[in-house]
Amino acid sequence: MDRLNDLRKEIDKIDEQILKLLNERAKLVIEIGKIKKEQNKPLYVPSREKAIYERLKSINTGPFPDEYIKNVFREIISASLSLEEVQKIAYLGPEGTFTHLAGIKHFGLAAKLIPLSNISDVFEYVEKKRCAYGVIPIENSLEGVVNHTLDMFMDSALKICGEIFLEVSHHLMNLSGKFEDIRKIYSHPHAIAQCRKWLSKNARNITIVEVESTAKAAEIAKGDASVAAIASEMAEIQYGLKIVEKSIEDYTNNYTRFLVIGFNEPAKTGNDKTSIMFSLAHKAGSLYNALKAFAEENINMTKIESRPSKRKAWEYIFYVDIDGHIDDEPVKKALENFSKNVNMLKILGSYPKGEK
Repeated sequence: MDRLNDLRKEIDKIDEQILKLLNERAKLVIEIGKIKKEQNKPLYVPSREKAIYERLKSINTGPFPDEYIKNVFREIISASLSLEEVQKIAYLGPEGTFTHLAGIKHFGLAAKLIPLSNISDVFEYVEKKRCAYGVIPIENSLEGVVNHTLDMFMDSALKICGEIFLEVSHHLMNLSGKFEDIRKIYSHPHAIAQCRKWLSKNARNITIVEVESTAKAAEIAKGDASVAAIASEMAEIQYGLKIVEKSIEDYTNNYTRFLVIGFNEPAKTGNDKTSIMFSLAHKAGSLYNALKAFAEENINMTKIESRPSKRKAWEYIFYVDIDGHIDDEPVKKALENFSKNVNMLKILGSYPKGEK
């Protein structure tokens, strides 16, 4: 016991030193905030934040694990930004959804996250500067792209400032934590589809009901003891439910990708992605002639999608992600050549790649 008490006293001393250093850091952050406001510069700089994480991981000698360095310093940075100004972040709500969790993962708990009912509202809140940034889903590794998000970029002046990857794990939950109490299961159609095998095997005689979000399902389950929800672990905490069965999704390695949208364009970090949208003439080889500009500069294309333009019948808009930043010479040269073979080109943003 004497040894244990001695070690605890040492930890207390270290905690006091950490607290002192955090306050010293906070004073510097306040000074930086004043300079940024004088120079009309954005408070949140994704490239700077990523550089902090990468530098700290590179000098970490352990035993504190690398994967938790970002978690700790994300909250330090989030709290520091709140000293300059509380960051208002719009996201596709309601509370307890995976988008909510993605917003917390990226901006930290000190940011003020504002849930909105649809993707259009998220764009509007950021465009009208009611919020500094927005968080919206763009695609799921199993279910594919979120078409509404792609469509919104056609007429919006907002840029993609970052991306967030979130591993999706669905849990069955209700008030009691007992399977025998369940008469109905509620969830979002995507979540139900991702748990189809488990539901077919284990809940064949239970009614499945689709609702607008996993969080809505959890809210319904909170008020009805006969209802279970398929939702995230965050929804369990948010709505006071108990998990009946963990991780009932059919496939592992299921990720949803989210975009951070805003007006600021991040500086390059050396590990970036650029997103563009474009339209083409209706003639043979037009898509090939355009895309070969990337191959000629040895640039990897990581995504391509097409959507009806909604302006003219049978006219399509293409969306492409490529590796690299618009300030990289190969990317700059490729886009210059690319633009000669398309009718319209819009740069949606260059931003730091998200981590899975």
